[in-house]
Amino acid sequence: MARSEHPTVTVGRQGRIVIPAATRRRIGLEAGDRLTVSEENGDLRLVPQAAAAARARGMLKHLATDVSVVDELIAERREEARREDDRDAAWREAHP
Repeated sequence: MARSEHPTVTVGRQGRIVIPAATRRRIGLEAGDRLTVSEENGDLRLVPQAAAAARARGMLKHLATDVSVVDELIAERREEARREDDRDAAWREAHP
């Protein structure tokens, strides 16, 4: 097959296609890799799941912080409990 930016493949039995070796090498696709298949306006798109996951992590990267959300929640709960204790103590002082 002549090298082409958009090689042609043939759909075989049971809908199988062979992705050209050069294309597999360029995108780092190996035997056993999983692909997500989607269709939009009659176009077929195959996306390696590892690439989709990396893209999603990149989109959320700006949300990452050095602070643990769990630690923040625990600190908030402790502060709220302290305020409730202070309110209870103030009420007990006002109502002996």
